[in-house]
Amino acid sequence: MQPTDVCAIGIDLGATKTDVGLVESGGHIRRRLRRLTLVKGGPTVIKADIVAAVNELLDPHASTPVGVGVGLAGQVDPKEGNVLFAPNLDWRDVPFQRDLSQALGLPVVITNDVRAITWGEWFHGAGQGCNDLICLFVGTGIGGGVVSGGKVLSGSTNAAGEIGHLVIDWNGPSCTCGNRGCLEALAGGWAIARHAQEAVARDPSAGSTLLEMVGGKQESITAETVARAARTGDPLAKQLIDRVAEALIAGSVSLIHAFNPSRLILGGGVIEGVPELVHRVAEGVFQRAFVASTQGLEILPSKLKENAGIVGAAMLAIHTFGKKERHHE
Repeated sequence: MQPTDVCAIGIDLGATKTDVGLVESGGHIRRRLRRLTLVKGGPTVIKADIVAAVNELLDPHASTPVGVGVGLAGQVDPKEGNVLFAPNLDWRDVPFQRDLSQALGLPVVITNDVRAITWGEWFHGAGQGCNDLICLFVGTGIGGGVVSGGKVLSGSTNAAGEIGHLVIDWNGPSCTCGNRGCLEALAGGWAIARHAQEAVARDPSAGSTLLEMVGGKQESITAETVARAARTGDPLAKQLIDRVAEALIAGSVSLIHAFNPSRLILGGGVIEGVPELVHRVAEGVFQRAFVASTQGLEILPSKLKENAGIVGAAMLAIHTFGKKERHHE
């Protein structure tokens, strides 16, 4: 990396692991580290681990990063960067942006994890060169990000992109948010596991393949179990995946009608486990959405995959702080 290259630190802060990378403006991850996220230690321990990782990554002979971007699953105050609520970390009203910035001596910006992924896919992934796109990431939960007219939408209170809580069916299953029939409650990883476990409880013979895969422990059935069983042709697993596909099609059609993107990018663990969902969603969307809304529309899988979080967080930092850096130069 040349001394004049603009670079930033990107951090993907998850409930089980924290990825920290030194990322060049071109999207190349120069160096990266992965640490376990010590949730029980609270913000202080997690901050100390991040500081240690960043110090290990930095090269004294290279240019100083323009800043640090952090993506985490939670709600972030748009003015101060305080983490208002991060359920996976058990944080409420944590001034993490301020505290991490003081500890590192670098400017820090914090955003929702899937919005960080959206930055990554937009700049260096499947959304490159496109100014109107939607990222829909289906993992344990479902989240998203919207780029409209060349801007990542944040909303009036920085809460835009809660795609997983679009209501698909008011009479549908209960969601962790308190509503019923949310997209996440129909197609998220935790919901797939719940639906599979309930189906096996109702009819153990139909669920014999799933049960065999988990040693007879019904409570151990996960979305990954369902994906593996579906690949073997198991009828119950295929039925469960059909339900996921229908929900994702319904949600995608609503999003396309609302935002009229040029690209819909699908990613996350569920999509990676069942990659044919990309084709199935595309087929359903083109059958059901307005023709005017789908002219030129591309529906694509995520390109950056597990790198999207740290690349996107770094791109947000460069976008936020890089202009100041170049001005000073």
